[in-house]
Amino acid sequence: MAAAFQQQIFALDARFNAYRAPGNPNFKTLYIRRRSQLLRENSKFKDIETIKKYINIRSQLLQRRYGVQDNISISSASSRQRSNSRASLPVDESITINAKKKNDMTISENYAFSGVHHIFDQHTDQVSMVKFANNDRSKLCCVSHDGTVSVCDVTATPPRVSFVLRGHTKPVTGCDWSASNEVLVTCALDGLLLVWDACGARRLRAVPDQLAAPLLCCAFQPANNNMLIAGNARGMVEVLNVSTGIYPRGGSSILGGRVTAIACESSGRMFWAANDKGVIVSFRMSGAGGALSKLRRCCVGGAVSSLAWSPWLARHPALLVSAADDSLYLFRVADREGLLSLKKRFSTQHRSFAVRSSFCPLMSFRRGVCVVSGGEDACVYFLDIEGEARHHPVVNKLQGHASPVLGVSFSYDESLLATSDAAGLVIIWRRS
Repeated sequence: MAAAFQQQIFALDARFNAYRAPGNPNFKTLYIRRRSQLLRENSKFKDIETIKKYINIRSQLLQRRYGVQDNISISSASSRQRSNSRASLPVDESITINAKKKNDMTISENYAFSGVHHIFDQHTDQVSMVKFANNDRSKLCCVSHDGTVSVCDVTATPPRVSFVLRGHTKPVTGCDWSASNEVLVTCALDGLLLVWDACGARRLRAVPDQLAAPLLCCAFQPANNNMLIAGNARGMVEVLNVSTGIYPRGGSSILGGRVTAIACESSGRMFWAANDKGVIVSFRMSGAGGALSKLRRCCVGGAVSSLAWSPWLARHPALLVSAADDSLYLFRVADREGLLSLKKRFSTQHRSFAVRSSFCPLMSFRRGVCVVSGGEDACVYFLDIEGEARHHPVVNKLQGHASPVLGVSFSYDESLLATSDAAGLVIIWRRS
């Protein structure tokens, strides 16, 4: 219970941080880091009533100091909903679990990411995507609209930025790690695919788009990291041979619109691509040559900003879709040609920014299945997509950002969660 109140204190400071020293961004970052450190140092304080009084008094003082009304309701963490959010997501009565049966508390306990592990602020513009390395909780890649890519060591003491990659001249829009984490690929609005040595922090190859169009997404083919799939702003899905730097014959297909998201199944034989018109198409990649063939088509109500695939215990492969019609769609993959069957739709606040979502990686031994999504209300949401409580799917809500949350990424063991926002801030959350 105390951890939930500590999160409320941090969220309160994060919201007012936008008004604190407006001409000195370095001071704002230093201040919020110090507040996070103090909360960690006092995490053993358990007097709930005193904490409640402290939050109310601090909220009043901050409102008077900056002349801004903050309408959060925090006098009772277990009986009142938070009213500061403009999202249409219905929020559970408490961020943390109440005194119920242990079986009813399991999923909330598992996703109680209330502690802030570290805050990175090396980027000067929005961080559109964050991604942990495969089976490695220490490496995190952050891509930004300031044209740079940073790789962070989040488990170092203290966490640090290992290196910053410079090579793009326009906003960077996507990245992916190779299976071994030795190679990193990035794409950007300058129309370049850059392949990096992730160990030596040096550029291995730069390949321009076939149509000289801005690139919006990229992904390694899971079973063959010599093949790279990318999508551009002129509606083309294309395959690149990383070793040769050549686009193979037959390895491109026109989807239309602006190709904004790609997700591959684990075998790599099939993948999905989506555009800003809400169209999602499944593709098959044949053989080692990289030739593409279209399979099935599906439409949603808004521009797709994120696709994520999961085997879901290998019985029900699923595709998670973030769309800019205030929706998070969960589709079941119905056949071997990638036909999508709508299973559930959840309301989110998502209209203007490229908000991303992701499956939680560990699901096989739990009661319920969760996904995590950013939101334009500056919150991070954990939703139970398998539970029967359709009107209350939110099992946890993280409030620490002061700008729309765009990127979300779990470490492979779910011990850490990385989130990024439109102001360039990256927060690493740790499991309580």
